[in-house]
Amino acid sequence: MTGGRSVPAWMRGHALPGFMMGSSSDPGTVMGELFAGAPGPRVTVAAAARLGTAVPAGATVNRAARQITFTGTRVRITVVAGPAGGPGETFRIAGMVNPAITVKAGTKVSIEVVNADPGTAHGLVITARPGASSWMPMMTALPAFSGSALWFLGNPTSAGLHQATLSFTAATPGHYTYLCPVPGHAQKGMSGSFTVS
Repeated sequence: MTGGRSVPAWMRGHALPGFMMGSSSDPGTVMGELFAGAPGPRVTVAAAARLGTAVPAGATVNRAARQITFTGTRVRITVVAGPAGGPGETFRIAGMVNPAITVKAGTKVSIEVVNADPGTAHGLVITARPGASSWMPMMTALPAFSGSALWFLGNPTSAGLHQATLSFTAATPGHYTYLCPVPGHAQKGMSGSFTVS
């Protein structure tokens, strides 16, 4: 249904219509505004800055190679989307931009995602497909594991930055991608590798 010529052009990788976007070309701006007031946990800007630089427990970090490796069977990672002071359309994990993450097969993974971007929605999905292959990865890239998708979080408000946690078991060895499923964000660089060894 979404790949044929009978669907609107924006669903095939083109910009959303002007009446939906206003003056913006990023669909995340509309999504972010619509869901800014959504219920759920929030964190402060200061807490997000701390979380974006904290090294996860049990992690071995190689900053030169931008890699994080876990050898334990339980992993908790914090990801800050659209971090303040960092390049736009990126994830910040352990103070690095879009680092490669490696876990062992069978590991129970918990990923806390915080949307720190004041102007657009962000999310995180672990998928078996390459990160930048589709303008709308949420339509073409299924989650690799049950529970490995957080489709998006709204814009921050005076109540704080939206936060949510996804949990899954990295059951099958292979090379995967973590990416932002908001249209166009993965293509702009909001993705990284996720390896299950």
